Amino acid sequence: MIKWIVPVLSCCFLPALLAGCATAGPSPLPTGAEAYAVIPEHVAASQAGEIIAPGDKLDIRVFGEPELSGDGYVVDNQGFIQVPLVGEIIASGQTARGLADELQRRLAARYLRNPSVTVALAERPLSTYTVEGDVTAPGVFAATPSTTLLTAMAQAKSPTKTARTNDVIVFRQINGQKAGGRFDLNAIRRGRSPDPQVLAGDTVVVVNSAAKSAWRDVLAALPLLNTFVLLRQN
Repeated sequence: MIKWIVPVLSCCFLPALLAGCATAGPSPLPTGAEAYAVIPEHVAASQAGEIIAPGDKLDIRVFGEPELSGDGYVVDNQGFIQVPLVGEIIASGQTARGLADELQRRLAARYLRNPSVTVALAERPLSTYTVEGDVTAPGVFAATPSTTLLTAMAQAKSPTKTARTNDVIVFRQINGQKAGGRFDLNAIRRGRSPDPQVLAGDTVVVVNSAAKSAWRDVLAALPLLNTFVLLRQN
């Protein structure tokens, strides 16, 4: 015989559904003013153009050493070039002057006396940046002098509903080292924080919010949870 009928409230199941969900911890990268010191709002056009990136072809000249000189030095996908005597050296993220100074130091340390080195950009492919993570259309996009974090988000068709928009990361190669900063996209959209410039070679990462994702799954499951259970007496 049926004793009674009770509705099963979805809230009874929420703790179990959310028990396994953990919100991702914050990145150790800098935020606020420290982030803008790494990834500034504006980069001088001359400075942006000087920064070496993967795919660039470099013209390297060592005075009096024709066997070390040439215009066929191509920066590989990892940011390195191979130079006779010196071997593998990081080029991406450096300026031409900075790379020339580094080559001079290495050549002077073991091989040449008072070497004179010049580096120039011989050829550059299409400049691009990458957007990854919780966006509608991640991919590789053309970088222009006017590209900012907001325009990068527009190119990627905006963050998804489960994105952690208050903690968007921009990675950049600076002097051969990978650096980055974390930015509050919500504050930038409201005009409360500057909109940082995105350069060729940058990678923008939009992190997923585990809490938002969990709630989205719960809301999708609500029609199934709000059912009636028949309790029978044996």
